[in-house]
Amino acid sequence: MAGKIKCGVIGAGWWATYAHIPALLAHPQAELVAIQKRDRAEARKVADDFGVPMACTTAQELLATSELQAVVVSSSPNLHYQHAYAALERGMHTLIEKPMTLTAAEAGQLVEMAQRNGVQFLVSCPWHYTAHGQEARRLIRAGQLGEVRMMSALMTNPVAELLRGSNVQPTHGEPYMRPREGTYSDPKVAGGGQIYCQVSHLAAYFPFLTGALPMNVFARFHNDGSGLDIYDVMNMKMSDGSLASIASTGATPENRKDFEVRIFGTKGMLFLDLWHGLMEFVSMTGEHRAYPSLAAKEIYPHLAPAMNLIDSVVDPSCNRSPATLGLAAMETIEAAYRSAACGRDAQITRIAVEEPCVECS
Repeated sequence: MAGKIKCGVIGAGWWATYAHIPALLAHPQAELVAIQKRDRAEARKVADDFGVPMACTTAQELLATSELQAVVVSSSPNLHYQHAYAALERGMHTLIEKPMTLTAAEAGQLVEMAQRNGVQFLVSCPWHYTAHGQEARRLIRAGQLGEVRMMSALMTNPVAELLRGSNVQPTHGEPYMRPREGTYSDPKVAGGGQIYCQVSHLAAYFPFLTGALPMNVFARFHNDGSGLDIYDVMNMKMSDGSLASIASTGATPENRKDFEVRIFGTKGMLFLDLWHGLMEFVSMTGEHRAYPSLAAKEIYPHLAPAMNLIDSVVDPSCNRSPATLGLAAMETIEAAYRSAACGRDAQITRIAVEEPCVECS
């Protein structure tokens, strides 16, 4: 592809200014030509501070930019669907933040639009880009664990105050700006609490690793006096016959983060400690293989999703986090809500998930 790829960012808020805008500015084949933020003065300040030519106040204004080819949708969750739909409808390659949408139906419509228009469509899940995640996926798909029988994940991250709306302190690095109040605590904006904010990572991660999809879900939530879920526990039966469990909360000590994933197969067990950059394999015959620990900057590669958007435009085989994984996550989240409401298993009917590439570097 000749020349740089002209791209824009819809929703130039906390996460976009921390991750997506710096990533696009750093990519040698990208040209960030426009950002969008509702307040004109704030939009102009972001554009000036990051050296972006255009400051827009609406998605429509940004999408009308001449020769725009790729877009990052990093607006609040309640706006993801309309912003991504408008971009995909115009034939633009799109990266969408998680949670992908507020409903599975919306996510499915976006995936269909992207497939119909033949454009790259990615969901922003940084865990899919770690060296350990890529290697774990390769090992599982190569059959080195045998047949997967059980998976478990514990994920904690001190975001409970964001979910309760009493604190807007972000959890990653020193921010250019802080999250807007209500983005995480208002159900009309956020969709839900811990399950939309954090379990959306896990609900995409299991299919990313194994290719298996939840077929039914049994879930329980605890709001702990909040308007949104703070503690979430889910059990699932997967399409490959394996069993999976997720436990997640944002109510954890300020400096405590857990993301422990265990995959048990007929030939061995794989353990990943994602927040600490650790991974090991133990075979049923006693072989133990510890992988090199990840450097601090490699543990949560927040720049990788927007970088991969550009890589995927150049070479479609390089899409490591297709939005179909976000669709799978939304179907899982909806089923969990149905289960928690009725006290029974909730069945899932879904479309097949596209296989992400692991060879492209």
